Amino acid sequence: MYERSSPPIAVKIVISGGFGVGKTTFVGSISEIEPLVTEAEMTERSIGVDDTSAVSGKTTTTVALDFGRITLDDALLLYLFGTPGQDRFAFLWDDLVDGALGAVVLVDTRRIEDSFPAIDYFEEHEIPFIVGVNAFDGARRFEPGEVRDALGVPGGLPLVEFDARDRESVKTVLVALTEQVLARRQTAPV
Repeated sequence: MYERSSPPIAVKIVISGGFGVGKTTFVGSISEIEPLVTEAEMTERSIGVDDTSAVSGKTTTTVALDFGRITLDDALLLYLFGTPGQDRFAFLWDDLVDGALGAVVLVDTRRIEDSFPAIDYFEEHEIPFIVGVNAFDGARRFEPGEVRDALGVPGGLPLVEFDARDRESVKTVLVALTEQVLARRQTAPV
């Protein structure tokens, strides 16, 4: 029987986006381990700072990161790092993103503008990313072109509609990101 002599390769993926867009749910839906979450109860200090109008039932928020893992095979591990969504935690992003192969920017069509900082960040740092449009119950459905125009992203950037609560749906997003990363690497100058 063949025994593996080297440890598996770890690949880092970042899940990002605005406040309450589904990052923690995304990581929890796909992680094979109990995800590490740094959720804290929202306090009176968040009143007027965190807009909960579109996510009225939200009572907690990520204050550092979410972490999950997927074993793809004996040789490859996928680590998922979810960023906090509020601007006041932006100082954590550089460390969370360091060494990432790529990123998924989650979008809630009820609050598209909340995803602008994440998109700007990954564009400025030249990190491959895709857009995942989370299908919230009751949210109006938009055509991909409408979302793309609202975000100001190019037509070649993958935009995937999915449900962060559904494992198979989250897999489609991760496959699309993998394809985007590979495509970018194939066209990159040597």
